[in-house]
Amino acid sequence: MLQHDYLLEIIQQFVQTITNALHRALEEHDEVAIGEVESAIGELLQLDAETAMSLAPESLVTMMMLAGTGDAISGYVAYALNKLSVAYGAMGMEGLAEDRREQAEAVAEAFGSDVNEVPEELRALDEGLSS
Repeated sequence: MLQHDYLLEIIQQFVQTITNALHRALEEHDEVAIGEVESAIGELLQLDAETAMSLAPESLVTMMMLAGTGDAISGYVAYALNKLSVAYGAMGMEGLAEDRREQAEAVAEAFGSDVNEVPEELRALDEGLSS
């Protein structure tokens, strides 16, 4: 029960952190906001953001599996990585866009979800980004 409550708390914090940052990253091409999203992913994974973002897709998945929380957070991680891919692409940073896309796809595939699936807590954000 405590682990469940803890996961709910960190997921809620993650959603709050990335909501504003993704808007700025995607709409204003704000590199600082991209860093904020990457930091939030690192925190969710309980890793240093720079380390987490530098991992090969398979290594990122392995770290999530080893942490034991991969099933619970994979949809959030895949969603955020996929949106970062779009943000990097819009800024002409195709290498980083491809890196994030590959990480998102690997996470989604490893934990049995679709990379385009939007977690319930992120639906309002996603709808706001689409309009």
